[in-house]
Amino acid sequence: MSADHIAVKPESTSARQPKPCRFRLSFLLIVAIYPLITTLLYVLMPLTSSWETWHRTLVITPVMVSLIVFLVTPAIQRHFGWYLLRVPRPER
Repeated sequence: MSADHIAVKPESTSARQPKPCRFRLSFLLIVAIYPLITTLLYVLMPLTSSWETWHRTLVITPVMVSLIVFLVTPAIQRHFGWYLLRVPRPER
């Protein structure tokens, strides 16, 4: 076997990034998303009082998913990444 076919070993386990704690992430998402859903419902309910539940859900779902993907999750990762990764809080 020539030197061209030598397999490269993955980095050592000590160099791996810590995995985020899903329990902590779920807690932070609940804390962030609950007020958003509540506010959205208070705004939407008077405008859609005659709508069926599935119609309201059809409107709320893309709004909430977009807020979670583009606003809430990046903000949580930016401000609480240290908490999710279980590392000491960086000094400001």
